[in-house]
Amino acid sequence: MVLLHGMNFYGEYWAATIDALRKEGFRVVVPDQIGFGRSSKVVMPYTLSGMALNTRKLLDALGVQRAAVVGHSMGGMLATRFALLYPDVTERLVLYNQIGLTDARLVRQPTPTDEVYRQVLRLDYGAIYQSIARYFPNGVTPVVQKYITRQYGWTLSGNWPEAAMVRALAQQMVYEDPVVYDWPNIKVRTLEIGGERDGATPNFPALARRVAETIPSCQLVLFPNVGHVPHLEAPDVFHRELLKFLLS
Repeated sequence: MVLLHGMNFYGEYWAATIDALRKEGFRVVVPDQIGFGRSSKVVMPYTLSGMALNTRKLLDALGVQRAAVVGHSMGGMLATRFALLYPDVTERLVLYNQIGLTDARLVRQPTPTDEVYRQVLRLDYGAIYQSIARYFPNGVTPVVQKYITRQYGWTLSGNWPEAAMVRALAQQMVYEDPVVYDWPNIKVRTLEIGGERDGATPNFPALARRVAETIPSCQLVLFPNVGHVPHLEAPDVFHRELLKFLLS
């Protein structure tokens, strides 16, 4: 199993999911992508294909020949590209409240990277709290608060300027590197799963249905009254549906 994190989180937020999968006998690989979490904050052009290649090289180094790939939010975009480029390695694919469900280039103009960088660099506690709290329509729990506090802590670190630039570059990648054109060419069994009240993607349920209709072998599971991060907000139902798909 490979679990791919979103842009506002890092591998650690999969802790309960790792436990649930390991209890069923899965070996679980949870990388922090380059530029995120505990990985180096390298200021360079970021692409989904480059991230997919890094993930493939990690699996090769670990001796993993085939794996089920789960991607959340930005990680869902990465998981899509990974499955497209490496179908021989991808056992199954789970797209989980992923972003990038439309080609944003068709509806808005790009924001210059330097401007995005300045916006990110100015983030304070209130802005970070709001950016994550919108993912949780039923309120911020102590578990979620921990991640808000951790993310604010990044802004106080000595390498925050580099981390802020990485985030700006990643936001540009999401805009410039859409995966909507990858979906018809995904060959592996896929689960499209997520909370219906997704604060990151307007009209998520309808867009998720379009994903499920476009990927040739895809089933859809939506959770009512749950937001962008069901594995933190409703872990029992999320893990039940995830394991049902993986073990079927």
